[in-house]
Amino acid sequence: MKFSKLQATGNDFILIDATTAPRATDWGELAQAMCDRHFGVGADGLILVQNSTSADLKMRLFNSDGSEAEVSGNGLRCFAKYAIEKGLISKTSSRAGQSSRSLTIETLSGVRKVQAYMSGNKVNRAEVNMGLPRFQPEQIPVKVKVDIIPILDYPLVIDGKKLTLSLLSMGNPHAVSFLSRPVVDFPLAEIGPKVERHPMFPQRTNFEVARVLSEGKIEARVWERGVGETLACGSGACAIAVAAQLLDYANRQVDIILDGGTLTVSWDRVGDVLLTGPVEEIFTGEWLEGRN
Repeated sequence: MKFSKLQATGNDFILIDATTAPRATDWGELAQAMCDRHFGVGADGLILVQNSTSADLKMRLFNSDGSEAEVSGNGLRCFAKYAIEKGLISKTSSRAGQSSRSLTIETLSGVRKVQAYMSGNKVNRAEVNMGLPRFQPEQIPVKVKVDIIPILDYPLVIDGKKLTLSLLSMGNPHAVSFLSRPVVDFPLAEIGPKVERHPMFPQRTNFEVARVLSEGKIEARVWERGVGETLACGSGACAIAVAAQLLDYANRQVDIILDGGTLTVSWDRVGDVLLTGPVEEIFTGEWLEGRN
């Protein structure tokens, strides 16, 4: 089985063209095997490129623990680069004199549009329309009783540590906690999995800690549901930017600075959230039959 490994701000994925590839008996099991960083290829997730009846192509994303995720902003950028450079789509457009290509991608959380920017015949950057943020408890989902929506600065105590969480969905659940100290000092490895699996989140949650540096810059770390701490998270960056705006911490366009690099998020408080960042292919290879 041929595959490519790509990364977007350090969030790395294995991509497989499943439009013609024989279907694996268990994609979740294959994801666990291939994503293992010692006995496999090593990645945060496995992405399948499939045919779609509602968009140009369909993306299925399996986390490194084998669970299936609804959407990933970084994964969508990797998907776009892979699909375009492998010749799986052919739409071409031009914006402000820069060559670009656009495509629509079906995900479990709906159809997403990606504008990919080209350098020669290679995609080096992409903008993803991440859709509308959702704030109702049943949309996130989260089991809390509140009188005010959106849910901002919701108190939660984990191991004696008091957190204030802003809760929303970017097609997948997020809990954002703003800190006054540098994010590097936060014990994410200890607190992250306990927030992810807290009973208030029936489908678990992604957890972000962030510190506002200015109205245009926020530093952050991310604990991803089904993966653990990652160098970056696209939907997480969007959740941070949305929560920061609602709390009047940030401008309508803000740079989210993560360990893997910087992502730019734009939101007008009314429409869709736009995520922009780099993307790169690392290597290609073949997964030997019987390895999974």
